[in-house]
Amino acid sequence: MKKKVCILVHTHSFLDSRIFKKEAISLQKNGYDVTMVVPRIKGKLFDIDKKPFDTQFLEESFIHEGIKIITYNLQDFRPPVDLMQSHIDEMDYTQFDNPLTNIGLSVDADIYHAHEMGSLYAGIGIKRTLQRTKQKHVKLIFDSHDLIPDPLDNKTIQKENKVKMLKLLNRMLHEIDYMITVSESIKSWFLAKKPLLPIEIVYNSPPLATDYTEKKYDHNKLTVCYEGHIADTRKGSKVKIFKMTKLCSNKIDFNFKIIGGVLHGHSLTIPSNLKDRIQLTGWVDYHSIAQHMEDVDVGWIDFDELQYSLNRAYALPNKFFSYLNNGVPVVVNKCHEMENFIRVHRCGLVVNKPKATAKDYAEAFLYLNENKDKLREMSKNARKVMEEVYSWENMEKRLLLVYDSLINNYSHPFSL
Repeated sequence: MKKKVCILVHTHSFLDSRIFKKEAISLQKNGYDVTMVVPRIKGKLFDIDKKPFDTQFLEESFIHEGIKIITYNLQDFRPPVDLMQSHIDEMDYTQFDNPLTNIGLSVDADIYHAHEMGSLYAGIGIKRTLQRTKQKHVKLIFDSHDLIPDPLDNKTIQKENKVKMLKLLNRMLHEIDYMITVSESIKSWFLAKKPLLPIEIVYNSPPLATDYTEKKYDHNKLTVCYEGHIADTRKGSKVKIFKMTKLCSNKIDFNFKIIGGVLHGHSLTIPSNLKDRIQLTGWVDYHSIAQHMEDVDVGWIDFDELQYSLNRAYALPNKFFSYLNNGVPVVVNKCHEMENFIRVHRCGLVVNKPKATAKDYAEAFLYLNENKDKLREMSKNARKVMEEVYSWENMEKRLLLVYDSLINNYSHPFSL
């Protein structure tokens, strides 16, 4: 009989690339019976750019690509930190009366896989309830995409609430059976809190691009790309994009390509004098990213305001691996985790400033344009490291080892 997995989601889109496209599909493909319990906002499921689905995915439950999807209204499950803390401390399983816990209980899975603090709280309620009422000892995974709350974030979260959230997280860590996270630095942060915590890194990397063609860099034009969400004070500043494009275009044949852009309800207006230099694809299908990268020479990542975010310093984001997967060297500012990766694998260029300006980046792009031999070497290194270590095919093996260890009650060789 297939082992049942229930993926618990609180705030992410059900089509999130990590949750659905990678983990859920990989588990289903490898023989697990997978159900996802996911939120609706105002009665509608939403895409990765937060745009609501108005004409599809309207049923309360349905099958999508072999995965059973069960939905609930997010408005009915917004537990405050104090309430979650009291229920966790009381040890009374009957207190966990919320849609995510109740639907998760109805799935009656063998392994529950939570992706946020709210879904972890619900997962603990499920685990306690099944143990008390059915003497069923289910396993609980916490998949920490980043640090919530961010220890350095004093702008979007009040200090008092952050202290409460950290206390709650520390308490909930004692009830999980395995943790999965996305970078070495985040793993180390959690191990400093709980040294014997079973934890595995499953990087946010895509499947290996199959139609890959080695980049020659034998043309005069340079195309730089940004993939993902443009959030001006944190990442992907449009002001920097416009200024970099202007500075580089004054000296070379330069184009900037944006794959993704702003979230639903927002707009991105390109200045008239740069419209022939900046291409905006909009949000594209996950599987078509490689096609959009074919004409890209350099990938750009800029994580700003690092003094307010340990997450951005510790991140190895999806876009980072998308670039490498397609043999695209990456230019970044001085972010701890990406800087270490690039220096070890020689697959890009680090601007040696935590707060890099558009002029700094423009100078880096112009340098690479003048040194195509370095670009070719970086490109080969980028693709090689994906082929040998970081592709999703390799990450899938790590994910399956975690699941296998929980099913069979043993520690796999990646632990600690």
